[in-house]
Amino acid sequence: MNRIDKERARLQRGADNATKWIGSTSSLITHTILFAGCFALIVFGVNFERVMLVLTTIVSLEAIYLAIFIQMTVNKNTADIEDIAEDVEDIQEDVDEIQEDVDEIQEDIDEIQEDVEEIQEDVVAEDLQPVIAADTTKAHLEHDLEILSKIENALSELKKDIELLKKK
Repeated sequence: MNRIDKERARLQRGADNATKWIGSTSSLITHTILFAGCFALIVFGVNFERVMLVLTTIVSLEAIYLAIFIQMTVNKNTADIEDIAEDVEDIQEDVDEIQEDVDEIQEDIDEIQEDVEEIQEDVVAEDLQPVIAADTTKAHLEHDLEILSKIENALSELKKDIELLKKK
């Protein structure tokens, strides 16, 4: 960070601090005491016109600096809001990409589910019975059907989980 950037950062911190203080109760009390003190000078014999000239000059300069500090704070906050808006857009793009991925996974699961159902139908279909090897027993077929049933249940659970993700 070069010297100019450091000065800008220091000035920005000063503007932020001044803006915070001006909006505080302690600022209200301090200004009230100062204004009352200025008017008290008249009671102690200081010329009224002189007090009013000094007071209006000070108040005018303070108003100018306050306006500058407030505008600096508004500019900083506007830049911060723009950065946040860009971050929100990036997050939305990421969410859209994830949604597309979830949709693709859902399609893949649907295809696998269909394949499992077709395989299950083929295994139990009567026209495949002659093709089944002679050493394949009823126990093997029941075992295979049980495995296919577990796969089908697992796919159904995945499908439910994906539906929940889509809703979120």
